[in-house]
Amino acid sequence: MKIDSVSRINLITGKNNTGKSSVLEAIYIYATKAKPENLLLILGSRGEYYQRDDFNTKSLISFFTNRTAEESIKIGPLEKDEFSLEKGIELDLVNYIYEKESGKIIRNKEYISSEQSDKYNNWKTGLDIRISSGSIFIGEQGEAIGNGDFLNFIQFFDVYFVRAGLAASSITNEKSFDRIALTPKETYVIEALKIIEPKTERIAFIAEDNFQMRKAVIKLSDQENVIPLQSMGDGINRILSIILALVNAENGFLLIDEFENGLHYTVQEQLWKIIFKLAKDLNVQVFATTHSNDCINSFSEVLNRNEYEVSGQMIRLDNVKGVIKPEIFTVKDLEIATRQEIDIR
Repeated sequence: MKIDSVSRINLITGKNNTGKSSVLEAIYIYATKAKPENLLLILGSRGEYYQRDDFNTKSLISFFTNRTAEESIKIGPLEKDEFSLEKGIELDLVNYIYEKESGKIIRNKEYISSEQSDKYNNWKTGLDIRISSGSIFIGEQGEAIGNGDFLNFIQFFDVYFVRAGLAASSITNEKSFDRIALTPKETYVIEALKIIEPKTERIAFIAEDNFQMRKAVIKLSDQENVIPLQSMGDGINRILSIILALVNAENGFLLIDEFENGLHYTVQEQLWKIIFKLAKDLNVQVFATTHSNDCINSFSEVLNRNEYEVSGQMIRLDNVKGVIKPEIFTVKDLEIATRQEIDIR
């Protein structure tokens, strides 16, 4: 699939199983230059991190179309040009032998399943990751092997991925908040939470008793004691996850899967306004997915007002006889569809 152009804010729609989440994962892999630990995070979020002897054939093959490794995965520009920092990333599942003494990796590009591995004696299955500056190799049990020194000279971007679950884990939000505590960015978080609870004054992450994990608490202007944020419903916790990710993604990317989860339609337009403003102020490029007409309409309203002079578009993915084709909806297209109540999901 090829998307010819992207904007500062991009909303991706389409029916189930058209690859919306896969597009977000591809952007995540590309922006982080396929760092092994990020690939393993994706596998974990999918429930496909198998801690077994056949880790690579069982886990890593799930990245490939139809779970076969007949073709390479290629992400990004096919050739390096004056506008791209790096050529695209290419991933292959291959057979290999690793010589520890010399550090040499012998590769066989023909992928062989674990059932056929007896034929190759000591050959194992690994993931070969190639970018313009060099290559990374993920060997048995998911460890990176070979020479990865070139990674020190590659520009990585901050990428924050808010999954489709209603809220990020407490640990994820805790770390994100610690990075911006007592800075002007903390104010952005408070203003976002006021979308749902106008009496919000402060938030913090505190530990109770002997538990090492801290939980989010909120201070309201009309109450003396703090309240666990988790007790206030899915919406305010979803907003916290999104805004914490956004303010930490300065000069990078924010990826949001199923934007509308946990959010009543009446608050989505206000949240989009904050996202448009901060995306411009903090230089963040945003990609979000949705199934919801309410989400599309609120996105369209904010985009058409052009209050923050931020470019945006909607991308609908259609499955046409097994081929995924993107259709771009411009600002004008969205305005017409909203005005005439046309369902463009």
